[in-house]
Amino acid sequence: MKRFLSFILAAVMVLSMAALTGCKKDEGTANEDSTSSLGSDPITVIMEVKDHGSMTIELYPDVAPITVENFVKYVKDGFYDGLTFHRIYKDFMIQGGDNGKNDLTPIKGEFTANGFQNDLKHTKGVISMARTQDMNSATSQFFICHGTASHLDGKYAAFGTVVEGFETLDSIASVEVRMNMFGEPSDPVNPVIIEKVYIAE
Repeated sequence: MKRFLSFILAAVMVLSMAALTGCKKDEGTANEDSTSSLGSDPITVIMEVKDHGSMTIELYPDVAPITVENFVKYVKDGFYDGLTFHRIYKDFMIQGGDNGKNDLTPIKGEFTANGFQNDLKHTKGVISMARTQDMNSATSQFFICHGTASHLDGKYAAFGTVVEGFETLDSIASVEVRMNMFGEPSDPVNPVIIEKVYIAE
């Protein structure tokens, strides 16, 4: 278990991302520089996964505005269409959004350890941003919790949750996997393809 947790805190992402320096702010002002053009109402996203079904996900700009705006931009650009869930660990999480390139722009990590107040817990269905050890290194990769992962609370930018399609989440999390290059049993034997992600009308 200790070895497994070390993989979480270390970089398991394939992308090599530019480092940014994070600065903690005084309590009460930590979120002042986080702005979004999306407003504060939840944004509903549909994610269709080949052979598994779809998930309806609510994103919360009032919780993590920069993160939501970043994710929505990728969605509107069709960035995730055709990519895969490349790291799957049943009862923990499913991770996707890697396009195999390292030319994406990192964003500020909106979580408590980085001086940002974010109280959304990593429970089943919650979507959060993957990153390296650099707190400000998240770009496109995200993960959806398949179980409670309280050890990630305050350390990763949770920004929404699945509201429909938990059976799809369970189906994805149950695919056959093998050991990845880090010795973790999370590499899908067969590709799990994200066919389309779009904003619900």
